[in-house]
Amino acid sequence: MLDILILIAGFIALILGANKLVDGASGLAKKFNIPNIVIGLTIVAFGTSAPELVVNIIAAAENDTALVLGNIMGSNIFNVMGILGVCAIIYPLSVKKNTTWIEVPLSLLAAVAVLIIVHDKFFDDPGTDIISRTDGLLLILFFIIFLVYNISLAIKSDPEEEINSKEKKYSVPLCILFIVLGLAGLVLGGKLIVMSAVNIAASFGLSQRVIGLTIIAIGTSLPELATSVVAVRKKKTDIAIGNVVGSNIFNIFFVLGISAIINPVVVAPASFIDINVNICASLLLFLFIFARKGRQIDRWEGSILLLTYIGYMVFLILNSSV
Repeated sequence: MLDILILIAGFIALILGANKLVDGASGLAKKFNIPNIVIGLTIVAFGTSAPELVVNIIAAAENDTALVLGNIMGSNIFNVMGILGVCAIIYPLSVKKNTTWIEVPLSLLAAVAVLIIVHDKFFDDPGTDIISRTDGLLLILFFIIFLVYNISLAIKSDPEEEINSKEKKYSVPLCILFIVLGLAGLVLGGKLIVMSAVNIAASFGLSQRVIGLTIIAIGTSLPELATSVVAVRKKKTDIAIGNVVGSNIFNIFFVLGISAIINPVVVAPASFIDINVNICASLLLFLFIFARKGRQIDRWEGSILLLTYIGYMVFLILNSSV
């Protein structure tokens, strides 16, 4: 029971820390007159994925690599099937912005890239499937290309298309204080989550992979869930899709890349199920958006995504010790 309370406290510290970090960094960026859309593509995008990043850095440093891969795959699967499924049921999701036309196929490519880099036995037969430090550096390079592309696109965009900012203006010392408090909350929350998750896995006979795929993945994806639901309720459906797809690309190219550089990730045989499910989720999203006219995810398609996610969760629970 104590470990569950610590886990909840960790999630609270993590999410509050991410919010304060975004407030401080955004406020500081505005002091230097950085465009809103660039802030949205960099600082805010980082803020929503900061929980996954911090948890993975701590897990990688402590050699809990099953937790590392489980959190990434679980978060990405939940983002597409859980979050977009719920959002599409609330209101059909349409794609309008040009950036999403690139990001949706790229998120599918990122999912396939993971399958390729983990298949060491198939390609090289080394005896162990592993995401090496070299693989991690390659993922980081892909992330840098993606980031440069987004920033260059933002700079060329019409200023009228910039995201309207309703944020309060903060002084420089207050921005710096928010950044320090945010980082402290992220580190504290991350440590509490990893520690309690390992203990929960041991006490309930669950694998770290399953804990990462379920509780931690959903918990660290709460910022994406909140952002997307608010966006879709305001009928800004493009933001909901862009937020989720951007987060998935960030998680694989940056978070998994950093994690592998810190500590190579050993891939258990059972993890190939999750990697393939992640590819299926990305493929479904791609097909729903591009396979027919209209370029949107309807309510019935959202229901398919959500039901598929529920079925996947049931499968994990029934095979929780693997």
